[in-house]
Amino acid sequence: MIDFQMPDEIGAPNGPRKAEGLEICLVEDQCIVYDTRKDEVHYLNATAALVLELCDGRRSTGEIATVVQEAYGLPVPPVDDIAQCVNSLVEMAIVD
Repeated sequence: MIDFQMPDEIGAPNGPRKAEGLEICLVEDQCIVYDTRKDEVHYLNATAALVLELCDGRRSTGEIATVVQEAYGLPVPPVDDIAQCVNSLVEMAIVD
């Protein structure tokens, strides 16, 4: 598992960040991500698309899980599920 909560030199979280060179398009109930660097297309469901959007480098995976909790009205943040999702996005090379 990748640890995204390493502090940088100014003490802010260094969270997951969307990779450069992505074209993102929302179509009905899914998100299509075109990686211009690799000429690859990825299809994301609504939750994965939300997680990708939240990967701005400023939020930790725990903070992303809290936003997802609020967005879906969940009783607790889905920390393990979000960590798995982020790891999948990293494996696809659309999140650094």
